[in-house]
Amino acid sequence: MLDNEAHIPVLRLVELRRTFRQGTREISVLSGASVDVWPGQCVALVGPSGAGKSTLLHVAGLLETPDSGQVIVAGRDCATLDDHARTRIRRTDMGFIYQFHQLLPEFSALENVAIPQMLMGRSRREGEDRARKLLTSLGLAERLHHRPAELSGGEQQRTAICRALANRPRLILADEPTGNLDPKTSELVFHELLTLFRSEGVAALIATHNLDLASRMDRVVVLDGGHLVEISPQAV
Repeated sequence: MLDNEAHIPVLRLVELRRTFRQGTREISVLSGASVDVWPGQCVALVGPSGAGKSTLLHVAGLLETPDSGQVIVAGRDCATLDDHARTRIRRTDMGFIYQFHQLLPEFSALENVAIPQMLMGRSRREGEDRARKLLTSLGLAERLHHRPAELSGGEQQRTAICRALANRPRLILADEPTGNLDPKTSELVFHELLTLFRSEGVAALIATHNLDLASRMDRVVVLDGGHLVEISPQAV
């Protein structure tokens, strides 16, 4: 990271508005939502079911276009970018983690983490070296050559976390990353996730219903009524 990059948000959402039409009704999901996510910060995104957390993450990840407002990634306003440029930013600057791992079933854990790097032009050896390091850091040294169906739920999600970090993104966007795991495994994987994010120095915006997990992050923002309000993690 360049010195000047440490002084600007990795992600800046400014007055985002997003409305959906349902029959004759208009449903306002985002009504001027704004937040800054800084380098090295893990920010919890909480709110009631249906509040629009996934929509906010899709907009932040340049997968949806807001009706109005700005999405600024590493100082670059992405509002006017074409699809090709938005895709490139997603590949180079962002990593995504979902509730379900979405690993490629025909490839091993090592290959699932190496392939995104090879698509960015790295050699197979470089990709596998980075993949091996990440997977080993999450306790998967003995599972590198296992396919997703041969891994437990926690191991699958650890692999998905490593895949999201493979290309050294500036920003991780995660939607209920441990929501599909049992409580004990969720606790362990979430602890490992935060530890790895902090060691990699990435910024993260993580949607979760688990308030105990949210309270352990650096910041907490609540999405309710289309707006984002920051509260203390101790107040969750």
